[in-house]
Amino acid sequence: MVGHDATHDGETTPAPLEKGFATLNQLTIGVKAMVEKNGEPRKAEILSVKQRNGGLTFYVHYVEFNKRLDEWVNADRIDLSHEVEWPAPEKPEKKKTTTTITKQGQSATTKNVLTKQAVVSRARSDSRPGTATPDSAYLAAKAGNDRKRPQPSKAGGKENLEDGGAGTPEPTLAGAGTPLPTLSHEDSSTADVEMVDVTKTEEKVSHILEPEEEIEKLRTGGSMVQNNAQVHLVRNLEKIQMGKHIIEPWYFSPYPQEFADADLVYIDEFCLSYFSSKKAFERHRMKCQLQHPPGNEIYRDDYVSFFEVDGRRQRTWCRNLCLLSKLFLDHKTLYYDVDPFLFYCMVTRDEHGCHLIGYFSKEKESAEGYNVACILTLPQYQRQGLGRLLIAFSYELSKREGKLGSPEKPLSDLGLLGYRQYWKEVLIELLSDPSRLPPPGSASHTPTSSDLHPHLSLGLNTPGGQYTSSISEIANLTAMTEKDVHEQLEVLRLLRYHKGQWIIVVRDELLEWQEKKLEKEKKRGVRRIDPSKLNWKIPVFTNSMRTWNW
Repeated sequence: MVGHDATHDGETTPAPLEKGFATLNQLTIGVKAMVEKNGEPRKAEILSVKQRNGGLTFYVHYVEFNKRLDEWVNADRIDLSHEVEWPAPEKPEKKKTTTTITKQGQSATTKNVLTKQAVVSRARSDSRPGTATPDSAYLAAKAGNDRKRPQPSKAGGKENLEDGGAGTPEPTLAGAGTPLPTLSHEDSSTADVEMVDVTKTEEKVSHILEPEEEIEKLRTGGSMVQNNAQVHLVRNLEKIQMGKHIIEPWYFSPYPQEFADADLVYIDEFCLSYFSSKKAFERHRMKCQLQHPPGNEIYRDDYVSFFEVDGRRQRTWCRNLCLLSKLFLDHKTLYYDVDPFLFYCMVTRDEHGCHLIGYFSKEKESAEGYNVACILTLPQYQRQGLGRLLIAFSYELSKREGKLGSPEKPLSDLGLLGYRQYWKEVLIELLSDPSRLPPPGSASHTPTSSDLHPHLSLGLNTPGGQYTSSISEIANLTAMTEKDVHEQLEVLRLLRYHKGQWIIVVRDELLEWQEKKLEKEKKRGVRRIDPSKLNWKIPVFTNSMRTWNW
């Protein structure tokens, strides 16, 4: 029999918010006050407070707004004529409890005392309904070398409420297996403990968001795939100057501490070195002779060029690039281990040199088959169709390699929207002209195996007639993975099950969307990657070139 003293806490209603008037010195982390933003008062949560230039400054997150808009504000922008919301008091941590298991027929002196972690691994079995419910916070602390579990960020907007933020997350078993019970010293040689089989939890099917839901989550959250338990890092740089552009960063980047107090950080747009004073930057520019990324130019057309940079050969430049990109990518964590990566940088040219537009990095040897590890278009070049060129170039390299590629997950919010748009354009362009598909019986006609995908074959139904294809064929033509093709077809709602067969139905509104897009491209012009101008050979690396080599 199992005896336990654990209690099951029911769902409790949230405590009422405490409001009241406050003075400037009473404002602390967690307080929500009205802050002036673009001439309008908006509710904002204070995330950090520091003394700067002889006065208090506050780092705030605007409630229900993208955390990309978080910023440092002076005290005069906080309206103390309105009541503020005080943070809820922290609940005391529950004490660790022990569970005692007695074997039938044994005396009370031969009890086996198990730690709570051992009971947790047995609590998942349906055959023991009386087993104590595990404390997931306790498990997280034990798995992290007894360090305190990070609390969910309060600066994430609505996404903290959407992904089960109202309750304690359901614990999952560690991949290393079920932990063994810890026996007392006197019972370790005599007592037998019967272990119960652990039932595997069913994997949750990922929910495909509607386009409207997706946009709303991006607007309020800042990242569709962010970890809600990740501690929010306060943005440390106020502004940066890169070439003729002055840019306000979005997120934290681990630049040296002394740069946090600078009003403007100067970044050399060619060598990417950073300076806190204008005089030091101008002195550097007189000596620096670099005018393009330090790599091989593998593509050039009338507008852009691409350079391939080896992270092992150009460590300093690539690390500076990663520090720069971290200012605009919330999920990026790698900024110094650059040896295993290749960096493909897109630049525009003029009489002064090659100006960096964006880049994507790629593992030299990816076990998962990723063709992009990290991708970024700098803010001053966004909304010009240049991000699509970066994505198209990555797939062009995959076609040259003869492989199917997919970006590494998780994607940032803007990266996800960019890839979704690119996949939509490519698939609609292909399916609107089915004659581009290989005819049945040809060498390139490869029906999908049931081992690769549940859809054996796909009938393509268009206003012009019916064709037979497969997801494998579409993947080979686009260099997209079969999983990405299938998910995008579901997002576009093109898959239908009809008379025992899966078919793709290209709706009229998608064909009309394709025609309007082509008309806009004729008027404005469109930039595309020309495969004939790609001068690139597949790189071959030794084992030492694919790993860190300090």
